[in-house]
Order: sequence, then structure tokens, then C-alpha cells
Amino acid sequence: MNQNYMIIDGMPVALEGNERNLIEVIRKSGIEMPTFCYHSDLSIYGACRMCMVEDERGRLMASCSTLPYPGMNIKTNSERLRKYRRNILELLLSEHCSDCTTCSNNGTCHLQSLAIKFNITTLRFESTKTPEELKIDDSSPCIVKDPSKCILCGDCVRECNEIQHVGAIDFAFRGSKCTIATSFNEPLIDSPCVGCGQCVAACPTGALVVRDNRQTVWEKLDDKNTYVTCQIAPAVRVAIGRALGVPEGENSMGKIIAALHRMGFDEVYDTCTGADLTVIEESNELIERIEKNDKLPLFTSCCPAWVQFVEKKYPEYLPNVSTCKSPMSMFSKLIKTYQKENSVLDGKQSYHVAIMPCTAKKFEAQRDELKTDGVPDTDIVITTQELIKMIRESGILFDMLHAESVDMPFGTMSGAGVIFGVTGGVTEAVLRKIADDNSRTTMNALAYVGVRGMEGVKEASVMKGDREVKIAVVSGLANADRLLQKLSKGEVSYDIVEVMACPGGCISGAGQPYLSRVDRMERGKSLYEADRSMAVKRSQDNPLIRELYNGILKNREHEILHVEYKK
Repeated sequence: MNQNYMIIDGMPVALEGNERNLIEVIRKSGIEMPTFCYHSDLSIYGACRMCMVEDERGRLMASCSTLPYPGMNIKTNSERLRKYRRNILELLLSEHCSDCTTCSNNGTCHLQSLAIKFNITTLRFESTKTPEELKIDDSSPCIVKDPSKCILCGDCVRECNEIQHVGAIDFAFRGSKCTIATSFNEPLIDSPCVGCGQCVAACPTGALVVRDNRQTVWEKLDDKNTYVTCQIAPAVRVAIGRALGVPEGENSMGKIIAALHRMGFDEVYDTCTGADLTVIEESNELIERIEKNDKLPLFTSCCPAWVQFVEKKYPEYLPNVSTCKSPMSMFSKLIKTYQKENSVLDGKQSYHVAIMPCTAKKFEAQRDELKTDGVPDTDIVITTQELIKMIRESGILFDMLHAESVDMPFGTMSGAGVIFGVTGGVTEAVLRKIADDNSRTTMNALAYVGVRGMEGVKEASVMKGDREVKIAVVSGLANADRLLQKLSKGEVSYDIVEVMACPGGCISGAGQPYLSRVDRMERGKSLYEADRSMAVKRSQDNPLIRELYNGILKNREHEILHVEYKK
């Protein structure tokens, strides 16, 4: 048989010649193969064996690590394979805790869904794990590690090592004692972990989860002596919908604000206002460094996981990191300063919540550098996933809400602040600020200089007067690691480098609901669509920003908007 097709369960399926493995052909034919360890963005691991298929000779092979060829004839669904998969699931479940109803991943756990699919109702095997091996690591403010739920699929290890180049976790010990651990089994908080949470996004069982701070927020909302405000990051508005009955990627900002008001928040703001401040300050810092030819390239400082990555792995580049606080931290400090100086609180205690797509923001909020008199400027951070759970707890029918607007006095923002949530957005916003020509044509043209798109590394350049400004936009810490190595060797040079730890930017944050590559594109498009609908495109044209610089920020820009990270 020399035709360019193969047989899957008796049906011919065409081969295009670019398939990386058999599982891609099987899924293309309309069959969903069960897997734990296979991810298209990660290296082939072949550990879970759930994706085994049977050829015409009765041989079993893992479809994730087998190349297809013309004339191949396989079965994906036979009594032998079903029994094989059930046995694997029983063995995995025997080593997995059974607290499904109280697990944060209940309803979204991949192991749970496959156990239901294969009708696993009883367990024949007993766990061999000791209490010491099952000890929970909750040392990190971002991530909780529960070994009792780990099935050793290796997804988190490959994510941490291949996609992020952090190397905080790996396999330890052998045989039945094998586990996922940090070096010397030290707590996560003392490891190289930067809190990006991409391991959490990859974990199929809840062995790694985002720390849940919902209860603390509920307590503050119920306290009549506490004035609770919040801010919502740009990427949250395009990720929350599908879980609450709204199409994926739809801009749900108005509904989110309405839900938060109903839940009891006194004031609701948009982090895009903080992003506008970041644009102004970071643009000024870039121009100053270019004029002095000092500490170039300027690295953006919006992403807290990236800042930690530099601190832990490349401290020699800390002087190159912008002194600007992130939009979240700028805005939190501004809000509390305004409340204090304008008698807003009426004797109540101020409590500010940031709703973020990012797990590392939980760490950022606790940094000593971002506290005033020992009190965090951002009291607590909850993720998009936590917000979804709070809305459900409230009984709010999200899809039936009428959109509401953010509260005053921080009620206006520009399109430049909105696009901060997608890779390249910070750079484009800065270019809008420093562009010599501020016409609408020029603003629109900046979208085509090369900073947009989901590629991990993008390069661009623009002219500022007679000076060429060289730009790099990076998402994913592995890409940042490779770029820093090139910079160290003198192989490349830039004036500004934007880095986001999560591939695609904040839209892919580990605090967001799970997304595929297609969803990533849709979320990014939605943010750019929101930008196009904004009347104000540039941060400096936002009338609120001008008012702030002439008022509360006058002669206090450095105090309120800047921070210096040290080794």
C-alpha cells in the first residue's frame, strides 16, 4: 500500500506529511485520545501510556511518541485497550487522594473526568505513600503544592524547565519513592520559583494550584468598618466569560464591574488607569536613558515573575530593570494616597483588592518595597479563577447582568492601557507616547511595526528624531533567558525590551481559566478591539492623567510611582 494515508479504526485518514506523531493524526480524524503527559508545546515524554494504540499485529505503542506512515493500520478502541487504560487509571487513583468534593480542581480535574469516562467506581489497590511524602507545601504566596494528588505525569517539570527555564522543580528519588520536588526538597518560597504559575496551568490533577484568598476578601466585604475597593487588570475582562455563560474572549468588563458592585465592593476601578501612569513614567525613563546612553536596554517591570527571574538568575541586569512600579502597584498606592488625603474613608479601614490574571502578583503584593509604613499598598490579590468562584458563590447570573462603569474619581483610561494585557502591548503603548507624530494614522501604523503577534520573540525598530530605537518583545521566560544570554555575549543590542513571563502575555496568566492556542489568539484580538473602541488612544491624552500630575502626583512622582529592586 503506497497511498498517502493510513487506517484508523477501519477508516482511511490522509497523511499530510507534517504530523509530528500519531496522536495528531488520530485527533485530526475526530477521535479524542486520552492523555496526561502529552502537550503540543512540550517535549514528548511518553510516561502515562494512556494514549496506547494497537496495530494489526497486536503490538501496543504510545501514539504520542510514534511516527505515522502510509499504510499504517491501527485500532484506538478495543477491549484490550479499554482494559489497559482502566488499569492505568486504577493505579493512578490508588496513589491519589480521594477528597474530590473539597478539592479546588473538582469539576476541572482531568484525572477525575477520565475516571468517569472509563467508569472507574472501585479501587483494587492501596496507596504506598507515607504521611511525610504527602506533606503539603504552602510556603509560597502564589502556589500550593500537594503531593497526594500528583500522578508523576511530568507536565509541571517540563513546563518549568522547557517553557520557563526556571528549573524550580524536577523528579526526585526512584521507583515507588519518585516524586516532584525542589532541590534538596526545600520549600517553594526558598527555591528558584518565580511564582509564574505555568506549572499550575499544566497540572491535570490539582497537585499544584493557585493559592486561594477568597475567604479573606469575603471577610473584609462583610466587615462594616472596612472600605473595600478593587482594581481589575486588562486581561481579566477577556478571560472570565466562558466559565460564566459568555462567549470566550468577549469583553466582559461592564458585567464584571456590575458583579463586583453586587458583591459589596465600595469602589471598582480599572487597572488600565495605572497602566496609563506606567506608560508616562516608563516613556520618560526610556528617553532619559537613551539621551544619556546609560543602562540600556531598559527592561520593562510590569511582570513580577520576570522581575524575580532577574533577581534570582541575572542580578547583574537589575540596574536595567525599569524603576517604574507595575500598573497594579502604582494604582494601589495612588488610590490609598487619595483616600487618606481626601477623607474618603470616614473612619473606616482601607482595604484594596487587585483582581489579576497572574499568580506572581500575589507575591508582588507582599514585597517589602511595595509597602507603606509596613502595610501593603495592595492588600490582597485574587485571580480571575477566584473571581469566577466568588461570582458563583454569590448566586449572580453573570450573563444576565447589565454592564456598569468604573467608579470616580479614577474613571477614565486610554486604549494604550487596555493593550497591556497582551504581549507587545506595553511596548506599543510606550511608542504611542514617544512618537514624534501623534496623528491617528501614525497611531494605527504602530500596530504594524512588529510588536504585535503571539511569537515568543519579536524585534522591531522605530525612529525617534534621528535616533533609531531598537526594540525586543519577549514572552515566556525561556525566550527571555536566551535573549539575556545573547545580550551578555554582545550578540544583540536593544534600547527597550518588554518581557512577560507567560507565553502570549497576561492573557495566558496562570490565574486565568485554561486556554488553548486558539483561545490565546481570541483573547488578544479582543483586547485590541477594546482599544479600537476607545476614544483616547494615548496615555498622555487621558484627561485624568493630566489632572493627577497637576494634583496629587505633583513633585511626588518618584515617591508614589517608582521602586528600586536590589540584589
